[in-house]
Amino acid sequence: MTVTKRRVGRPGEPFDLTVEEKQTLERWSRGRTVSQALARRARIVLGCAGGRTCTEVAREQKTSIQTVSKWRQRFVDRRLDGMADTPHPNVHRKLTDDRVEEPVRATLQELPKGSTHWSTRKLAKSASA
Repeated sequence: MTVTKRRVGRPGEPFDLTVEEKQTLERWSRGRTVSQALARRARIVLGCAGGRTCTEVAREQKTSIQTVSKWRQRFVDRRLDGMADTPHPNVHRKLTDDRVEEPVRATLQELPKGSTHWSTRKLAKSASA
């Protein structure tokens, strides 16, 4: 007796990645200079583009099917622009993305003068300067 897998829910809309999109998503998925949330989203989209079902990707990424479906659909609708966090209404950010990125890049790519690593105080002092 053979058992066939029964698909539940609506099937996802098929999509293909351009070469540039695939390279960008692969770079993001490594997560070296992006947030872990964006890295996970990139891995989700890459998994879905590889032909796997939302259930398989959810199991692989240890997340819910709803999360996979959400980011898959966001990518289909808005491509790479849909991968970023959307601003919440009536929430005013105090820091821009560039301002947040500065100390992260500094800690990954530079060394402080006379030291082998960044301390929180040295990083705060250099960021305020």
